[in-house]
Amino acid sequence: MTHVLRIGGVFFRSKDPAATAAWYQTHLRLPIEDYGGATLGARDHEAVWAPFAADTNYFGPTDQPLMVNYVVADLDAVLESLRADGVEVDDRLEETELGRFGWAVDGDGRRFELWQPPAAGYPA
Repeated sequence: MTHVLRIGGVFFRSKDPAATAAWYQTHLRLPIEDYGGATLGARDHEAVWAPFAADTNYFGPTDQPLMVNYVVADLDAVLESLRADGVEVDDRLEETELGRFGWAVDGDGRRFELWQPPAAGYPA
């Protein structure tokens, strides 16, 4: 049975992502990295926190305020299971050095992201 292993990240819209990141860095001491977000947790069990531009298309054709990323062991199996259950699944897959990504829509119409990290671990 395929399932979600953990939360991989929380992404949200912001009118000013840089200012939002700076606020969190100042007030909550989030370790903001060059990409504008923070990676929190222990290596290989990290979660990403990242503000996105208010007009981002990364969350799909929607105005939802945030998107959750779920870590899975087998992206293809999870997407196949979702399709079999009649869930709306984006046909696009993204493969990068950070792993494989896919997207689907929950019962309330919220887009979510599925992430299969690379088998060899994260790049240095």
